[in-house]
Amino acid sequence: MKITRLTTYRVPPRWMFLRVETDEGLIGWGEPVVEGHAHAVQAAVHELEPYLIGQDPARINDLWQLMYRAGFYRGGAVFMSAIAGVDQALWDIKGKALGVPVYQLLGGLVRERMRTYSWVGGDRPSDVINAIRQRVDAGFSHFKLNGCEEMGLIDSSRAVDTAVARVAEIRAAFGNAVEFGLDFHGRVSVPMAAVLIKELEPLRPLFIEEPVLAEQAEHYPKLAAKTHLPLAAGERMYSRFEFKRVLVAGGIAILQPDLSHAGGITECIKIAAMAEAHDVAIAPHCPLGPIALASCLHVDFVSWNATLQEHSMGIHYNQGGEVLDYVLNKEDFRLDKGFIAPNTRPGLGVEINEELVRERSRDCPDWRNPVWRHADGSVAEW
Repeated sequence: MKITRLTTYRVPPRWMFLRVETDEGLIGWGEPVVEGHAHAVQAAVHELEPYLIGQDPARINDLWQLMYRAGFYRGGAVFMSAIAGVDQALWDIKGKALGVPVYQLLGGLVRERMRTYSWVGGDRPSDVINAIRQRVDAGFSHFKLNGCEEMGLIDSSRAVDTAVARVAEIRAAFGNAVEFGLDFHGRVSVPMAAVLIKELEPLRPLFIEEPVLAEQAEHYPKLAAKTHLPLAAGERMYSRFEFKRVLVAGGIAILQPDLSHAGGITECIKIAAMAEAHDVAIAPHCPLGPIALASCLHVDFVSWNATLQEHSMGIHYNQGGEVLDYVLNKEDFRLDKGFIAPNTRPGLGVEINEELVRERSRDCPDWRNPVWRHADGSVAEW
């Protein structure tokens, strides 16, 4: 079997799908994208074509190394996301060729179902109680919300109190009937992170995500030493080499590699194994589409230390497109009390509605994240 063609489709709300064709008629799908920089990743994917066209798609390990090492400059969000999408598609083809789900090729199931969590509250958290209550009524028990709005390098006690009060409302309304992670989203500086985490600690959130930006990773162990709350990070780390440094330094209890950013299934299996060796959980980052979610789940179902799976069904980012819009086999993504079962279809297990993908890709608007500013006019982290 030989790879014959790569086709990319940018689709709403902010995703990109990759279709990899072979001379035997098998098709593999991947989801390479950096949200807000889809055009850059699209170019990077097509720059990989000379390494891929005419090659045997079954040689996933070799093709991964070729895509990674044939370029003198490597790593980073754009290059690793391009590789990730191709890698996902290659696993999809291999599973289909052999007639088994990808998780069977990776050694088989370590669990019968995977717990997911639901996003609530939006960019600037609001109406969180009603949003949680609606999802509790639907059977969910685990959630995530943004832990604060924009926060200055040194901010006021009022800003801290506002963030803490919102979390206190959740505990007052639901007690310990629900669990929730708080995403600082890189909005909190090193000086303020210690203050905010200390104030939140009595409310016992499940974890604090991106307590500071990944480029400030040297502070993870310092912050961890000041709190008993688990710290999570990893959505803006792109290879096992970045994760290696964080694991060696310590401080992070939950790694969150993104299957569409951190080199795909091949790389994230290695990251998960490295994390397990350090007694660290994984909770793959996935505010993206169905192919990314399916890829995450295959890693979850073979990784003993996978603890939670993010999904973007109903997330506030989705304007103009929902996860299951592009999926024909919607029943395989059904959530039962917040859990999802293994997909038994071959490959990634996603039957893509190609007609809809082509239709919506014809006039796909460019997505950009909002630009926020502090009261003094300086740019704030979103």
